[in-house]
Amino acid sequence: MAEAPHLPLDHVTLTMAEALARAEAFQSLMRRRRTVRDFSDQPVPRALIEAAVATAATAPSGANQQPWCFVCLSDPALKRRIREAAEAEEREFYAGRAGEAWLQALAPLGTDAEKPFLERAPWLIVVFAQRWGEDASGQRVKHYYVPESVGIASGLLIAALHNAGLATLTHTPAPMQFLTEICGRPESEKPVMIVVVGHPAPGCQVPAITRKPLDQVAVFR
Repeated sequence: MAEAPHLPLDHVTLTMAEALARAEAFQSLMRRRRTVRDFSDQPVPRALIEAAVATAATAPSGANQQPWCFVCLSDPALKRRIREAAEAEEREFYAGRAGEAWLQALAPLGTDAEKPFLERAPWLIVVFAQRWGEDASGQRVKHYYVPESVGIASGLLIAALHNAGLATLTHTPAPMQFLTEICGRPESEKPVMIVVVGHPAPGCQVPAITRKPLDQVAVFR
């Protein structure tokens, strides 16, 4: 296979002070990011969603195959269908499928089978992982490092949405195959998560959690 053409890297070199200031400012921004379950129905322009998804699509991926699809839904009928299907799965989850240990771990967060945010929030972004692709002749093409690639892209998506002043919730009903049918996606794609997007409702509250300090999540040697 011929080597792909190369281009000069578009890179801006910062001074140490500039780099540190940017890093600390971004850290401060992201420390305020919280998962929200109480959304306002305030509209969010499609342009904001497009910009965030375009940012997510800049993520690195195995062999640059970009094995993701972001289905962005604002249609009330589709959101209702997703809520109804998700709540059906969640009722079974909370009725015993999860197991006692899992339910105990979730108890401090106050979650249950009711998911009104799936209808109230103005946007749902359903993230799909493309398990394989097709070449020009329709032959299946293997994709590499799909979970890792889609995970990185999803993280960039959440960061981009938070940077735009929007609130998010990652929702992962199990199983999720109903999303493939509702979103009209092919067999080659696997639903990974729903990212609920909007503005927090007035007076929104979140659990009083703490994050692990740096010395518990990083090792420097």
